[in-house]
Amino acid sequence: MSLRQMEYFLAVLEESSFTRAAEVLHVTQPALSHQVKALERSVGGELLERLPRGVRLTPMGRAFLPHAQLAVRSARQAERAARAAAGAVGGELHVATVHAVAVGMLPAVAARWRALHPGVALVLREYGSTEALEEQLERGVADLAVGPEPKEWTGPVLPAGREELVLVVPFDDPLSGRGSVRLAELADRDWIRCAMEPSVQGEPVIDRACGTAGFTPRTVMRTEHTSTAVRMAAAGVGIVVAPAHMVRGAVGEDCALLSLDPPWHRPLAVFSRVALTGAAEAFAALFLPE
Repeated sequence: MSLRQMEYFLAVLEESSFTRAAEVLHVTQPALSHQVKALERSVGGELLERLPRGVRLTPMGRAFLPHAQLAVRSARQAERAARAAAGAVGGELHVATVHAVAVGMLPAVAARWRALHPGVALVLREYGSTEALEEQLERGVADLAVGPEPKEWTGPVLPAGREELVLVVPFDDPLSGRGSVRLAELADRDWIRCAMEPSVQGEPVIDRACGTAGFTPRTVMRTEHTSTAVRMAAAGVGIVVAPAHMVRGAVGEDCALLSLDPPWHRPLAVFSRVALTGAAEAFAALFLPE
């Protein structure tokens, strides 16, 4: 069994055709078929069922697929890391993160990276939740991740500061002139909720905190992205809790930000499946206090 054979298997599955996969891989169809059959012989059974129009996985193929994907991703990640560590032109560093961190904190970090390492390109992969971020990093889709500090992670985890969660209201809101607000004061307000808001043990932090304060938030709108929720809050649709650095850095100045009393903070971290070396280590160093 070879890495090339696994790449060929994945290409056939992605294209659902030996002919199209051969074109993508720039090999002849007989050569491609030979390598896939050799792979099937090595694992002891058929991985793909050949159909009149396409292919589909056999039960053995379904079991084999995630391991083949991880092996190919890991090999490509190793190549990227080696090139990036050498500062080679064309080297890439793949960074996974959540949307709020991508639009709030990372632009300044990315600008510093480009100034220090112009030969190593950044490839950003954004996810809607911390759960999706950790799951995809575990699958090997990126070299490292930047996001809320993972609670159970077997690889290296380095602190990357913390983000404050603040209340967003329009400028004409009665609360806009204040510096902070207690959660209990928001019991009669309309809330905008976001699919990307943080959760603890599967329960949204906002629901848990409001419940402790003695009320259930009255939700009038739900959005997919935090930036959309903030824009809606600025327009007066309702109030929303969002990371302060995202609001200040990406949304503009047409809304007021209030700290919660007591303040809400969420620790951030840089983490990876393997030891941070080369470009990954250099990127993580950008988050260290100066």
